[in-house]
Amino acid sequence: MSGTATGVFDPLREQLLDAARAFGGDGDGVARFLAGIVDDVDRALREELEIFPVCHHSPASALAMARRLREKRPKVVYLELCEDFAPLLAELRNCRLPVALQSFANELDGFPKKWAPLSVIAPITEASAEYQAIAYAQETDGVELVLVDRSTDHVYQWDPPEPGGPAEPGVPDGSGGEDALHGDAVGIEIGDLRPGFAELEEHLLHHGKVRHWSEWWDQYVEQPLAGADYATYRQVMTLIGSLFRRLDPDARSRARNERRERYMWTRMREHIAATGADPSDCLYVCGAAHAVSRVDQFGLRPEAAEPFEIPPRTGTRWRYGLIPSSHSAIEAQFGLASGSVSIAAATFAKAVKRGGVTPFRLKGRRGAPAAARKKAPAGAAPAGAGAADRLSGFLARPPALDPLDESELLGWCVDIVGLARRNGYLASTADAIAVFETSVLLAGMRGRTRPTPYDFQDAAVTCIEKDRVPGRRDVARLCEILLGGDRVGQVGYESLPPLARDVLDRLEPLGLDLGKRTVQRALLNLDADPGLRPCSDLLWVLRRLLPDDAVRPIMGARELGERSIQESWDLAIGRNQRSLVELGYEGVTAEQVLERRLRSAVYGPKATAAVALRAVEDAVVYLGARRFADELGARAVELLAAERTVDDAPEVLRRIRRLLAHYRATEPELPQWCREFVTAGYTHYCTLLPTAFVDEHSGVRQVAAMLGFLLGMESLALSLGCDRAQLELAVRQSHPEAPAKVALLWAAKSQLGLMPLADVRARCDELLASPLSVPSFPHYLSGFVQALDPAPALAPLVVEVLSKAFGRLPDAVLLPWLPKLIATLKDHAREMVPVLVQEASRTFPGSLPALDAWTPPWSGPAGPAAAIAAPSAASGPVTDLLAGRPAACEAVAALLGHPVEWRAVPAAGGGEAAALVARHPGAPEAVAALLVR
Repeated sequence: MSGTATGVFDPLREQLLDAARAFGGDGDGVARFLAGIVDDVDRALREELEIFPVCHHSPASALAMARRLREKRPKVVYLELCEDFAPLLAELRNCRLPVALQSFANELDGFPKKWAPLSVIAPITEASAEYQAIAYAQETDGVELVLVDRSTDHVYQWDPPEPGGPAEPGVPDGSGGEDALHGDAVGIEIGDLRPGFAELEEHLLHHGKVRHWSEWWDQYVEQPLAGADYATYRQVMTLIGSLFRRLDPDARSRARNERRERYMWTRMREHIAATGADPSDCLYVCGAAHAVSRVDQFGLRPEAAEPFEIPPRTGTRWRYGLIPSSHSAIEAQFGLASGSVSIAAATFAKAVKRGGVTPFRLKGRRGAPAAARKKAPAGAAPAGAGAADRLSGFLARPPALDPLDESELLGWCVDIVGLARRNGYLASTADAIAVFETSVLLAGMRGRTRPTPYDFQDAAVTCIEKDRVPGRRDVARLCEILLGGDRVGQVGYESLPPLARDVLDRLEPLGLDLGKRTVQRALLNLDADPGLRPCSDLLWVLRRLLPDDAVRPIMGARELGERSIQESWDLAIGRNQRSLVELGYEGVTAEQVLERRLRSAVYGPKATAAVALRAVEDAVVYLGARRFADELGARAVELLAAERTVDDAPEVLRRIRRLLAHYRATEPELPQWCREFVTAGYTHYCTLLPTAFVDEHSGVRQVAAMLGFLLGMESLALSLGCDRAQLELAVRQSHPEAPAKVALLWAAKSQLGLMPLADVRARCDELLASPLSVPSFPHYLSGFVQALDPAPALAPLVVEVLSKAFGRLPDAVLLPWLPKLIATLKDHAREMVPVLVQEASRTFPGSLPALDAWTPPWSGPAGPAAAIAAPSAASGPVTDLLAGRPAACEAVAALLGHPVEWRAVPAAGGGEAAALVARHPGAPEAVAALLVR
């Protein structure tokens, strides 16, 4: 410990010890605990460097800070905030609070790759002590603001994220709506004052007759300290910090706090030694729990100068910026009650309006001349602000009860009724009176004469909402809006990263104010105004990068080979400013960010051929970069050759077909990577085909996609040097057992000519005729339907087999079998069913009478083979040539070993055309005479 006890708090210490002995006996640890709290306060107040304890987003802390800064006029302010946030503070004057300071890292060096991306935020509101210190330092000449807390890199070094949990234990993630403005970033706060275990918090809430911790803090700390003098505020806040610090059961939390305190005291001593600053002209602003630190490095005295070695930062490159924040986002980030930050802001504004304190505010813009800034007159710092004992009197006397402010409460009641009526509630003047009386009643039941905003909220819910919520918003939310609302901040144009400014500049021809948080409609007639095409290109790139609700197309499309001439967009870029700012951490332009993301996805550890083909498609559609697309395509060839599974075969087939069709329509020849992909895929899938047929983990859809690739691109693959025998050998080596895969194999053999179609039809008839195979017949049909992609010529056979099944099976077999058939086709052949329906529409008659008289072609009587008339020999120049020179045909037949049989060719009768000419001989003669002329 630095220094010796002053004896100022000896009477208070004795009183607490007497009370402890009376209740717990001499050996009770309560006495040592209470004496330790008083010692912590005494030690913090006698430190040479004045310590200012604060609580995060506390109006009492902000008011006390404004008063103290105007009294003391410190020349150096040490602030508990990440030291690498210092360059961002000058940008706050361009923003509308609340905003959050953010550090972001996407490419990690020294941390596990699975942690990416890393994000740390520190929200700033106007009703906070840290903002008062920042505004004072920037608006007062000759004042230096020094951030002394650990860097954002050390946040993740010392507090690694738990597996499967949030980035920092105990910090909830924002979810949905305005609560998602911070995303999943780690929140840094100044002065987290909350009980460390649930039993104490439950005890305080029960005896304080409140529902949640925010209400207890407002009732028993904020309100009594809002008008207190600085000495009382400082001693009480230090006492609370010591209490909660000593009661914290979490060893990890205590170790984290001690590391931060060693870091901060080391930085302050280094700064004082380097600059020669007088400690009496300095002010240390930190959380109340850190003000009573017990680490060895505490204080500036020589005996407290044991060095603390600060570990170096990792090689991770952090990017910094400002993102918009909101009251609800701060509440969700730090686990506060809904509406508590808004109520704190309203309390601060009310205290300022009442007078007695003038807060500091940032004015003007960055770069304004120094003469335009407000220069505060220098003032002397009063010595020994905390020398007298103010705790004894504060703890001994009951809290001052504020008188009922009827005008304020009446205004709330009238306004909430009007707001409720606008949101669909049937509220009236009687409800306003009921809310007023209920608020007073609830306050009296809870031991306070003046209703708090929480009492008013409970009364409004009781009297207006009643038993159901017919409106769009519940009454509790309406009360929050009435008492201050969920204020949402905005980052100014000058403080945005280059990419965000570039986006706003390039979209300026749209004539919209993209800074607004409302959804705006943009209409682009690209045919009439070609100058809007760059805006359209950028919007499609942003559509690929930003959340879905930020840039949403209403009309128009952008796909391979497709460009719209008119487009309509719903733009909410102002509402998604955080995403746009974080996009600026990855590059200078949106196109550069998209290129980096595509390259990262293709070369990442989870990259597959399907992912690479999608990246190629995005590069062609959004970037129009042929060289970059060729690079990604070459990577796709490598990934396909290295794959050992066929899970992505359907997506690979779909995407390569689209890319081949695009290049065939737009390029004189296929790119080299496309030819290599087809040849590599042909060899790759031929190699894996026998294994995929028998592998239980390979589905029917995957095997059908492989066959679709092999059979659909067979001609292109053979023209590029592939061997068809490899495919035939792979099919012959396949011996599946699953019914659907057996049907696929039959279809493949039929397509390759290894099995006649008549044999396939005969095997299907055998399956329908056997009672043992009928239950599994839907799976065979699923395989046949999947085979329509690689073998489209099977469509008539599938229609035939289905028709036979519905025609021959009895109802006792067909009705239980039908739901299974429908479910199988829905799950395994959803895309091919329309092809099957189209084929059925060509096969069956189109009208009901025709259907009654229609005989299916597969049901007609079949005559003996000898009765089938031989086709008549064709007539024409070829026939006449062969008949005139029979020696050549006889020689070929003798070479092949076939007997020679010549049939007489009947004279061509001419048919109906010849009869028509014979009946009207005048017409040919007239034509002949015309041609002779």
